[in-house]
Amino acid sequence: MLDTSARLLRLLSLLQARRDWSGPALAERLGVGARTVRRDVERLRSLGYPVHATPGVSGGYRLGVGAALPPLLLDDDEAVAVAVGLRSAAAGGGVAGIEETSVRALTKLEQVLPSRLRRRVNAVHDYTVTMPGTGPTVDVGVLTAVTAACRDHERLRFDYTVHDGSGSVRTVEPHRLVSWGRRWYLVAWDLDRQDWRIFRADRIQPRTPTGPRFVPRDPPDGDVVAYVSHRMGTAMWPYQARVRVHAPAESIADRITGLLEAIDEHSCMLTVAGDSLGVITVFLSMIDADFDVIEPPELVEHVARLADRYHRAAHLSAPGA
Repeated sequence: MLDTSARLLRLLSLLQARRDWSGPALAERLGVGARTVRRDVERLRSLGYPVHATPGVSGGYRLGVGAALPPLLLDDDEAVAVAVGLRSAAAGGGVAGIEETSVRALTKLEQVLPSRLRRRVNAVHDYTVTMPGTGPTVDVGVLTAVTAACRDHERLRFDYTVHDGSGSVRTVEPHRLVSWGRRWYLVAWDLDRQDWRIFRADRIQPRTPTGPRFVPRDPPDGDVVAYVSHRMGTAMWPYQARVRVHAPAESIADRITGLLEAIDEHSCMLTVAGDSLGVITVFLSMIDADFDVIEPPELVEHVARLADRYHRAAHLSAPGA
């Protein structure tokens, strides 16, 4: 039989691994009687762990949320994952204001890591290189406010700045916060536009208070990750264009970055986006197929200017010119 200290650690590990445990199940796993389980639960409570009793014929227990953070019990892989995550955050992970606190938390964790685990963490640190980020950062308070509204199903009002610097007040039903590279995006149902929208978190300034509560909707496209992956190709860029490509969709699918829709067996509609009209024309040149610009008119003018430039270049570069 385990001694009292070892048994308490084992009991804590079981409570952290699963939401609900019956008293008899815990007793069986620990190899003790129900009375010993009750005494050990009281010991954990005295150490600051909020273990709640659950109703039922045989009774049960659940590890709850307390007023203060008690010590956490991590296995080897969990400890390494936390340490690596803290080092990444300390090096700059796109969230402003957590670098210093990440360093403090990492220092505390590494002080108690066994040498075998410290070697694993140090190997990750010593043999990886972090490229300095140049993208926008998100205030940790914004992330906290947005995720809390998602969790509690409360409407969120915020000031939002779009790419041209103009601002507006948006009222949404927040669904999920999505991390994509070094940026964070909020997927939400826009109440004014009655449609799903994606908002960059670094351009959000939440207003308080939140509310009222709402009934969550089904995720867009049935999967929020698929929805963001689909929309990120166009919706988040300042310039967008639609062109009719005179080629089957399947023949160019591996050569484009954008939204592709088949029109018939000989043509397709392509929606492409970028930072500028110049970037869009680069994408279009990679298709290696004829196309007609549907919109915007400015792209037609840009393509015409490029055509004149390339025609002059071809004429001047021709033999004997």
